[in-house]
Amino acid sequence: MEKVDVIIPTYKPEQKFLELIDRLENQTIPIHEIIIMNTEQKYFDRLFYGTSFLKQYKNITVKHLSKREFDHGRTRNRGVRYSEADIFVMMTDDAMPADEYMVEELLKGLQQEKVAVAYGRQLAYDSDSEVEKFTRDFNYPCQARIKTEKDIGALGIKTFFCSNVCAAYKREVFDSLGGFIKHTIFNEDMIYAAKAVKAGYGIAYVPEAKVYHSHHYTNMEQFRRNFDLGVSQADHPEVFEGVPSESEGIKFVKQMISYLHKKKRNVLIPGFIIQSCFKYAGYLLGKKYNKLPKILVVKCSMNKEYWS
Repeated sequence: MEKVDVIIPTYKPEQKFLELIDRLENQTIPIHEIIIMNTEQKYFDRLFYGTSFLKQYKNITVKHLSKREFDHGRTRNRGVRYSEADIFVMMTDDAMPADEYMVEELLKGLQQEKVAVAYGRQLAYDSDSEVEKFTRDFNYPCQARIKTEKDIGALGIKTFFCSNVCAAYKREVFDSLGGFIKHTIFNEDMIYAAKAVKAGYGIAYVPEAKVYHSHHYTNMEQFRRNFDLGVSQADHPEVFEGVPSESEGIKFVKQMISYLHKKKRNVLIPGFIIQSCFKYAGYLLGKKYNKLPKILVVKCSMNKEYWS
């Protein structure tokens, strides 16, 4: 059987991270090693202080780095270098496997011909808002799909959509393509997916591989997140030029309003529209960031260390 490792960047992990580890350790496919790339040791130690958790599981490796050292692409590449597995699964510390079959289902997706990466479905929690639930369903539907270069005309930017919240990679292909981009503010997963697609590989979306994962951003946090998204797209025209994401955003807004209306939750529509304006403003400014003074760029960005 092929070895499978899981690589998780962490920063200020919370109590539910312990449950995440427990669920990984009880997957139907045994995990060879869980590699934790932790930013700022003091926060990690605070969570595990007084527990025997790390002694309970012998297959956990923890590597600490400073916040200044962290980079979405470079840090994950470092994690991959610590792995000796044939397949590695990327996750985030706020994702929760929905069942014990998550890794098994991801591997099924990878077994299909010429697939470089398989990513799973993200589900909202029952307690999440209607807006968050629809957002997850919009981005992560129940239909499986393998996306290749021939789909660019129909899917546009969605062809390259992939999420390291829950994604499995073939190590041999990953190495041959040079891994994740070494310095990026955002979107290391999509940039890699685009490179794989243009090299003739497919990106498998596997809805049977499920994790619970949702966000509760304020309007300003949405602004900053989308500012960084715009920066990423401006920095990588080789990926995003010619496949603009604005049309996908407009489609999302229209469908969300229709969904809220059908759910008789019209009271949520004004707040959603305001949130969408914050997101779009951040995105537009991010795409023009090189025309802005650096002090403003840093204030607008969610990843402030990126600019230091």
